[in-house]
Amino acid sequence: MTTQTVGIHAFSGYVPRLRLQREAVFAANGWFNSGLKGLARGERAMAGWDEDSITMAVEAARDALGTRDRATVARVSLASTSLPNDDRQNSTIVKEALNLPDGVAALDVAGSQRAGTSSLLDSFYAAAGGAGDILCLAAEHSRQKPGSEGELTAGHAAAAMLVAPGAGAATFLGGHSVTMDFVDHFRAAGSDFDYHWEARWIRDEGYAKIVPAAIAGALAKTGLCAADVDYFILATPVKGVADAVAKKAGIAAEAVVDGMAAVLGYAGCAQPLVLLSHLLERAEPGKTILVAGFGGGCDVIVLRTTDAIASGRPATGVAGRLADRKPESNYVRYLAFSGLIELEKGMRAEFDQKPILTALYRERKAVLGFVGGKCTVTGKVQFPKSPISVNQDARMINTQEDYPMAELPARIVSYTGDSLTFHPDPPCYYGSVEFVGGGRAMVEFVDFDPGQVEVGVDVRMVFRIKAVDERRGFIKYFWKAAPAHADAASLSSNTKES
Repeated sequence: MTTQTVGIHAFSGYVPRLRLQREAVFAANGWFNSGLKGLARGERAMAGWDEDSITMAVEAARDALGTRDRATVARVSLASTSLPNDDRQNSTIVKEALNLPDGVAALDVAGSQRAGTSSLLDSFYAAAGGAGDILCLAAEHSRQKPGSEGELTAGHAAAAMLVAPGAGAATFLGGHSVTMDFVDHFRAAGSDFDYHWEARWIRDEGYAKIVPAAIAGALAKTGLCAADVDYFILATPVKGVADAVAKKAGIAAEAVVDGMAAVLGYAGCAQPLVLLSHLLERAEPGKTILVAGFGGGCDVIVLRTTDAIASGRPATGVAGRLADRKPESNYVRYLAFSGLIELEKGMRAEFDQKPILTALYRERKAVLGFVGGKCTVTGKVQFPKSPISVNQDARMINTQEDYPMAELPARIVSYTGDSLTFHPDPPCYYGSVEFVGGGRAMVEFVDFDPGQVEVGVDVRMVFRIKAVDERRGFIKYFWKAAPAHADAASLSSNTKES
């Protein structure tokens, strides 16, 4: 039993800009597996070469937190079955990128397709028990075997939920979990891809029996009945399963929330939270929401929206990210970005990317949090922060305070399009940007279409992979500049009703 009222106070999601066209996948693999034709409609979200579960989680969290005071966050949890690091805490990198206080706790949650709902359910219980505000994140960047059904049904995405004491935008009414070793698929340690069992057995013995029983348990705990459910979320890559489960559980057919298979795909353990965030963007107050997460059993979470739902909506959200799309029909590019093929990189790529871990630790606020310096005497802003001010008229010493710059708007001052240096997605565009309020930085430009990079163009900073030390397997992260329009509120409002 919870000890105090808790709820979701802020929420958002992130969907990569690239959308792999499923017909392109079938065109490449249909000769080998003609059965893929039935799945070759619509598109799925595809991460860029410099995106992974960490970077997507950061972007979802930034939009969810908005202008809130981040010092109130007491804990960060990151759920994923595709985390890039086995023994470097992934949620810690997210904490640094968000420039949260060092006193914040961090936790990685993995090992199940219901890791997202398990993490969210645990966040509710922890917040109710006095753990403070919890930033619950889920992100998925799964790799699928080329020519498989999963390659067509999967998708990359992330979601963020700020769970805190108080009713919030959606109040937690209760939850229920059942746990059993029902193996619908698995990926052994050291394996690159999941091994899947027979689909009909998974549907009939798994979803159809386990989920309705878990729903009944949650409804009994909350004193509700199936007819009280206004929205039902069940994330699954199998078409028709959510409708069949709803019918068996007694939930109205019109309550079933669309799984966004045609425009996003199935983002693993992040999918329930992505669908929940997208629903909260348009839900009215007083609606009862039931969310189910399947995998090794089932989690069920019951929520009710409040009058604060409108004020809790993000600036961009899932709707805005879905609208900001770029179709991708180059199947080989998808394979390269996903690490499924290795292209010849040439001699210009033959240089050591060995990380200097001592320097990374000392400069982690600048590198991971994009924190610059501002002189307390002259007000001069600079990046990176240094003991001596760059102000030519006042070389002040040790007068700078931390100055977070990741959320500041900026514009392009100069740029270069380099086709000679090695880059995973040539040409490489980089240059100088100037921030509102002062300060300049040399950064790389991403998510620009050909011809868009021009002096004076407004940009925003995004957290991405900068480089990978392939010899040692270490990923370097940094901030890059993307078109500012991708965060425009109007982009989201155009698709609120979709």
